[in-house]
Amino acid sequence: MLRKIDTAERTEPDAGDEGTPVSVKIRERLLAARQRFNANDNIAEFIRPGELERLLDEVEVKMKDVLESLVIDLENDHNTENTARRVAKMYVNEVFKGRYVTPPSLTEFPNAEHLNELMIVGPITVRSACSHHFCPIIGKLWIGVMPNEKTNVIGLSKYARLAEWVMSRPQIQEEAVVQLADLIQERTQPDGLALVVEAEHFCMQWRGVKEMDSKMINSVMRGVFLKDSNLRREFLALIPRRG
Repeated sequence: MLRKIDTAERTEPDAGDEGTPVSVKIRERLLAARQRFNANDNIAEFIRPGELERLLDEVEVKMKDVLESLVIDLENDHNTENTARRVAKMYVNEVFKGRYVTPPSLTEFPNAEHLNELMIVGPITVRSACSHHFCPIIGKLWIGVMPNEKTNVIGLSKYARLAEWVMSRPQIQEEAVVQLADLIQERTQPDGLALVVEAEHFCMQWRGVKEMDSKMINSVMRGVFLKDSNLRREFLALIPRRG
């Protein structure tokens, strides 16, 4: 869990560090808090108001350096004139957004009717990027929930929002599914939770072996889904045919 930062601490300007890149300031806060900041971690608690736009500007400048090092004529090639800005916006505001923003707000309801039957949500389209090459990972997610009378009930669309928040970071599929399972388990407290993800990895299709038909499927089972093989089989049987 991220360390909570006091509001005053967030908004108070850093003293004596004008001209310091905003990425350095954010990194210093993370290090001071002994907080991990791997590619698939969320660091929103350590970003102060206005800094995300400055981070985008910084990424744009450095992306121009990358393009220059690739020997692309940014002054005369009209197709790449604004590519650095577009790529910076894509990373910060879109495909890696889950690193820099707080989790989506969820409206939770008590399980007033004491529902205790298997519920399946999906398929949910998931989009991420491989941590190794930043190539796309695109696939489908199915979520099985076995609630109890104390389970918090959330809207179906909220599962998709949670999945997007977790997946919108550089990820490894196996770790992403565990992260999402931990989050849903914490927020809803069901008796059982099951997740299955099937995804295509463009690091295999676009580069490397260029294998077009391979997909990766992995699952996480929690609670009664681990203990009850019949329930587990029921969940897997109810997932629409994949392929």
